[in-house]
Amino acid sequence: MNLDNSIIWVGITNRFAVLLTVEQKEGITLFLTEEESEEYTSHSITRYKSRIKFEPKIGKVVYAFGRYNKISRATIPINEDYYLLLTLAKEATNVDEIIMKKVMPLIEEHKHKFVS
Repeated sequence: MNLDNSIIWVGITNRFAVLLTVEQKEGITLFLTEEESEEYTSHSITRYKSRIKFEPKIGKVVYAFGRYNKISRATIPINEDYYLLLTLAKEATNVDEIIMKKVMPLIEEHKHKFVS
């Protein structure tokens, strides 16, 4: 949460799309309920897994990103079994920089803690 002011929600999920932990920025009202976030997570992981079949031709997915009118969301693989989900404020314009220069180094530093 402290990596960038535009990050308003963070979740970690397993490969079964079970949200293991979530954290949100204080004072922010989320658009989705807890149940809706779980459903969205399930769809995100399903979409991510559907992209894996194209990896031999286009390369491994670094992250998947969606920009909506009110927020931006990213699904980032930690390893084969865990994923980091981010919600960013709609004002965030440098999402690739946030993910590649701030989030990915943190994932690399801590990915050894995520074991099956």
